[in-house]
Amino acid sequence: MNADGVRVDHAQLTFGNGMIMLGSAQNETPYTPYAVTPQEIGGRETRSVSLVVSDCDAVYALAKAAGAEMVFDLEEKFYGGKGFTCRDPEGYLWHVGTYNPWVKM
Repeated sequence: MNADGVRVDHAQLTFGNGMIMLGSAQNETPYTPYAVTPQEIGGRETRSVSLVVSDCDAVYALAKAAGAEMVFDLEEKFYGGKGFTCRDPEGYLWHVGTYNPWVKM
C-alpha cells in the first residue's frame, strides 16, 4: 500500500500469450509473513524486474507523468539501447529499457 492508502489487490499484465500477475503487499493474508514493501525495509529491494520495450522515450514520459520517482534517468546504455530506472508509488524499482538480449546486434 502506498503512502496515500492505495493498493493493488490483483493486476494482470499480458502480452501475447504471456502474463505477469501482481498485487500490493497486504497485512491480512496468509502470505503476509513472507512479504514487505521497500518502504518497510528502508527503501531497499529484494527483487529486480526489467521490462524490455520498443519505445523507451514514450514509456519514460508516461512514467514521469504518472508520478514515478526517477532513480536513474533515461540514458544510452554502454551495453546497447536506452534505459531508465524508476520507483513506483509503493517503492518498488522498475528497470525499463530497449536492450533485448534475444536480438542480435
